[in-house]
Amino acid sequence: MGERKVTVAAEVGLHARPAATFVQRAKLAPMDITVTKSHGGDTVNGKSILAIMALDVRQGETVVISADGEGSEEILDELAAIASTP
Repeated sequence: MGERKVTVAAEVGLHARPAATFVQRAKLAPMDITVTKSHGGDTVNGKSILAIMALDVRQGETVVISADGEGSEEILDELAAIASTP
């Protein structure tokens, strides 16, 4: 299983537009994708906009994005780039 630890850079955190962009890309992946706040908490489906927004990830917080399967490393790189874009 691959994972990336990413510090969210957007002023709005992982909400609204950044969350929508993240989920749109995640939905194209053939494998399950999960997101968890690095300091603990629930693990949510990375393909669900409601679940991502419910995490209430704010600017400067770190999340762990996980995926398992063929091509997961490339997907994780793309999702990490989305989450870390200011």
